[in-house]
This record gives sequence, structure tokens and C-alpha cells, in this order.
Amino acid sequence: MKSQWSRFKVLIFIILAGIILNAVIKNNIKNSNAVVTKNKTQVNADKIEETNKLQLMDIEIKKQQGIKQKRENLEKKWKIGYDEFFAKKYKQAIETERLVLKEDPNFYKAYAVEGIALAYSGNFKNGMKQIDQALKLKPDYGYARFNKALANELYGNYDEAIKWYKKDLEVEEFEWSYYGIASIYGRKGDIKNTIKYLKLAIAINPNVKNAAKNEEDFDNVQDSIEFKELIK
Repeated sequence: MKSQWSRFKVLIFIILAGIILNAVIKNNIKNSNAVVTKNKTQVNADKIEETNKLQLMDIEIKKQQGIKQKRENLEKKWKIGYDEFFAKKYKQAIETERLVLKEDPNFYKAYAVEGIALAYSGNFKNGMKQIDQALKLKPDYGYARFNKALANELYGNYDEAIKWYKKDLEVEEFEWSYYGIASIYGRKGDIKNTIKYLKLAIAINPNVKNAAKNEEDFDNVQDSIEFKELIK
């Protein structure tokens, strides 16, 4: 009887142990599945986040490419107006630059060309207004400073012209600003300053000599020995 009871206790123990072990295994499997599911969820979330980042990067790249392309197109149109001005096609230059500004009101280069073309067309006031707008957008824009000097020289405002030629020289070593100052002093018959600034222009670009040889602005100094020596 005692032996049977012992065997019964062993059997019960084995059964209970099995139940407990089974529960433990099930719990471990459950926890393992939960971890796997969590990991999968995190992986999916990471993939989604990475995909979103790549999409945003692609959008930004395309945006920057679009901005660059638009800028390049505007530069080409601006250059057409710039060349039209130098070809003395002032009306066309004005129209071309206005088309540029219609696309981008902040394209400061277009204001500078339109302004000098207006000045050469006889409209000093509006020409200066456009040049000033270029300088408002970009105060250190050398070509706008040069054009402000050139327009003032064209209308006989010589002191103001010299002032702005010198302002241009503060931001760029431009031979034609030195030449502009020299030509104003040439009109005044000031040999010393004519030679001083003409030398500086020639030092940058020796071809300036050829322009000076036929420049009416130097009529009042052309017979001086210093001038003849300089341009020979």
C-alpha cells in the first residue's frame, strides 16, 4: 500500500512538472513571438522612416535642380539684353530685361542693364531708379556701381560720376572705371590726373591704349608729352 502511494505521488509530481514545463514553454514561445513581432514592427517603422527621408531628399534635390535651371535660363535671357545694350539696341535691351524681371523681380543684374539702357535712351531719372534698385538688392554689385557712374558722366554730372567710378573700384579692379575717371579729367584738361588714372587702366588692360587714341574726351590733353608717351 505504501509502495503504491509512493508511485502515485511520483506520478502526480511528473504530471505537475509536465504541466508547469508546458506552461513555461508556452510562455517563452509567447514572449519570443512578441519580441519577433515587436522587432518586425520596428524594422517596418525604420524602413518607412528611411523611405520618407529618401523621398524628402529627392523632392529637395529636384527643387534645387529646378531653381538652378530657372537661374541658368534667366542668366541666358539677361545676357541677351546685356549684348543688345552693347550693340546700342537700347529699346530691345530694355524689353528683354523687363521680361527677365517679370519672371524674377529680384534679378538685380536685369535692373542694372535696363537702367543704363534707359539712360542712353534719354531717360536719366528712370534709368537711375533702376540702377539704384539693382544696388538695393546687391549693394556691392560692381556693374551697377559702374553704370551709375557712366550714366552720371553721360549727363555731365562729373563729380558724381568720379565718386561712383571710385565706388566701383572698391569692389573690383575694373579698367574702364579707371578709364572713366581719366576721361573726365581729360575733358577738364587736368593732365596729371588724366595720366594717373589712364596708367592704372592700361596696367590692367593694355588694349585701353587703342581706345584712348581716338577718344574725344582726351582732346584737351592729347598734345601733352605725357599723354603721347603713354598711348604710343
